[in-house]
Amino acid sequence: MAARWPLPEELPLPVIMDQRWMDAVFLHWRIPESVAVRFMPRGVLPDTFDGSSWVGLIGFRMKEAGIGRGPGIPYLGSFNEVNVRLYSREPDGIRGVVFLSLDSNRLPVVLAARAAGIPYVWSRTGYEPPSVRTPVTSYSVRRFRRGAHSTFRAAADHGTPVEDPLSTHLTARFGLHSVFRGQTIYIPNTHQPWPLYAADLLTLDDELVGAAGITVDGPPESVLYSPGVRTQFGRPRFLGH
Repeated sequence: MAARWPLPEELPLPVIMDQRWMDAVFLHWRIPESVAVRFMPRGVLPDTFDGSSWVGLIGFRMKEAGIGRGPGIPYLGSFNEVNVRLYSREPDGIRGVVFLSLDSNRLPVVLAARAAGIPYVWSRTGYEPPSVRTPVTSYSVRRFRRGAHSTFRAAADHGTPVEDPLSTHLTARFGLHSVFRGQTIYIPNTHQPWPLYAADLLTLDDELVGAAGITVDGPPESVLYSPGVRTQFGRPRFLGH
């Protein structure tokens, strides 16, 4: 059954950042809601599907990120990222993500994001693109401190688009919840529907989910690939304001 892609709310101006997220691989595991709730900022609850919370390991290429509506920042605006995330909602139903970690190889980006309360980690991050002959996308992470690593490879089936309710639940996210100076903050974004395809997981050797404090067993229940979307971020707000 195809799931209707929810329309994002109008982005609060001004636009603070413009980005493109490319060649995304989404791996997701079912986890108990009682586990996810421990990581939720104050005033935010886990957003469940089919009675469970979900933890995601997502790799993608950040491309041409720029301030406002301006052009991408040379060098610093393009990098590989691998993040671990959970799914959140406010009491009024506004949905978002909660990042447990985001690995990047751009140290200035990591330092600036951490100052804003976003848990970036400086790491050696690698990416191998798919090709016409081998539609395999690969990501790897090796952290410079404490040594956690991750490697995963997935082969996309471009003949099998995905529009099921779970996939929509996991990818139709238009903001993030975080903590800034002791208060819960919501940073909204907007983008078109992800073009999603089924994918086969070929390799997985991951320590990032465990390093974030969550234990998963076995292979991920959901494996997806997307060539990417363009997104814009709007004015943040504190919960209760």
